[in-house]
Parts: sequence; structure tokens; C-alpha cells
Amino acid sequence: MIDVTNLTKRYGTKVAVNDLSFSVARGSVTGFLGPNGSGKSTTMRMILGLDHPTSGTATIGGKPYRDARWPLREVGALLEARSIHPGRTAYNHLRTLAVANRIPTSRVNEVLRLVGLEETAKKRTGGFSLGMGQRLGIAAAMLGDPEVLLFDEPVNGLDPEGIVWVRTFLRSLAAEGRTVFVSSHLMAEMALTADHLIVIGQGRLKAAMSVDEFISTNSRQRVRVRTPDADRLSATLSGEGLQVAADEHGLIVYDVVSDRVGELCSASNITLHELSPMVASLEEAFMELTRDDVEYHGQIEDAR
Repeated sequence: MIDVTNLTKRYGTKVAVNDLSFSVARGSVTGFLGPNGSGKSTTMRMILGLDHPTSGTATIGGKPYRDARWPLREVGALLEARSIHPGRTAYNHLRTLAVANRIPTSRVNEVLRLVGLEETAKKRTGGFSLGMGQRLGIAAAMLGDPEVLLFDEPVNGLDPEGIVWVRTFLRSLAAEGRTVFVSSHLMAEMALTADHLIVIGQGRLKAAMSVDEFISTNSRQRVRVRTPDADRLSATLSGEGLQVAADEHGLIVYDVVSDRVGELCSASNITLHELSPMVASLEEAFMELTRDDVEYHGQIEDAR
């Protein structure tokens, strides 16, 4: 439903998006990931016609967004939660959008109720918290009941209840057959929300695959071992050419299955208290893949 083809955006000598191609299908939540400065927001703005590409195309339903006759009925988007006139009430902000797109004003109360802002509908948005602004932005995106939705960091400023609500809401939209494209820096939340991932770094495509495939492709197999004879086991495993590391919980053995470790322990008569495969996280896989694409690297100093 969303197709990006050889998309490039230059700002002078800086290349923000570099020959980027991918597709976002309907009926699933597609996560859009990348380090800061990787070109995610620029890409989303070009999909919506807010930035003009240097070259390449971005289409929604086979046509540029600017060609949509009634944009809010076809595409809903939240890119900046604070792009609201602070002097308007939440109700009037949505009503203005509805009238401009020939959407019945009765829909305003429906979306306010949907996002939990019914009781604050008549309050001026200048006094809204970041989380309330996010909810109002989601309401605006849903105003025309569109088939395609784009959200840039939709859970920013939300409390835990709000984050769970957004997760459930996005998945319900995809279950209805809509196209849902969402960016986020919260890897743990994206792992629970997204079905597929588009990952970019320095404006280039790094991966386009399911969440499970991405994690398995970009993380090392590890086994957790606890034993009262850690030193002897570590020497045994190292003697077999295996990489072993210690942490506060015991030993971690890399690039091996737990059966192999168990066999070596048995052959050496080493007692085991725990032998379990470690499941990699989306965050670990993401950090591994984009390690060389991070624009700024911080350092942790000794606090003593």
C-alpha cells in the first residue's frame, strides 16, 4: 500500500536519505527503525509530500499523496504532536479539519472518545501535556477513518496505560486490514507491536523482514550456564574453542546449542544448576545491525 522507490533526499552536501526502496503492506503493523539522524522522519515527510525528494518516488495506493482528493479520508498521519494552534480547543481543532475534508462533525466526538479526550474536548490545547497532544494527534489521524496510517513516535509522553492502549489500538487497526506504518525508539515496545520491520541507517535500507527473522538474523546464539564449578567449566568450554563470558548470574556461552554444553559438562562430570538458551531482544539485534550507523557515541565514565 505504501511504496518507496529509489528515494533520495539531499540537503546541500548532506545525504539524508540514500536510494531507499521498500514497501509497507496492509493488514500488519510495520515498524520503522533507525538511529537518530538515519532519515526516518525525512522519509515519512516525503511519503506525505511535506518534503520534496531529490530523486525517486513515494506513493500510497499507487499514487503520490498530493493527488489524494480527500487526504484525511485516505491517509491519517501523526508526525508532530505539537502541530496544533494552542488557542484552539481540542474539539475546534478537529472540527476545523473535519469541515475542510467534508467529514461529518459527528465524527469529532467519536474520535475524542476513541482516544480518551472527551472530558478535555473544550480545553485549549496550549495547556495540554505531551501525552494529551499525542492523543489529539491520533484523533486527528483517525478523523477520516482512513485505510493508511503513519505514526512517528506515537507513544512519546504517554504513561504506561497510554502506551498499552496505543499498542493495542495499532494492532487492532492492522487486524481490520489497514496499513499501519509506525516509527519508534522504544525497542521493547516495538517488539510487542510490530509484525514487520523496515530498518535504515545513514539513509540506506539495512533490513526489511519480520520481527522474529530480524532478531534471529542479527543476534548471536547464547546459552546461560550456572554451576558451582565455573572455573573448570570455563576452561573446558574454552578448550573446545567456544567463547565464554562471565556475568553476575554465571557463564554465557556463545554460538552453541545447550545440548552441546550439557554433553561437555556430563563428559567432565561437572554439576549444573542451570542450562538454558538465552533469547535475544529486538534491542540487542538492532544495536548489532546499526552499530556503525550511530551518529553520536556516548561514553560511560567511572563515577568514582
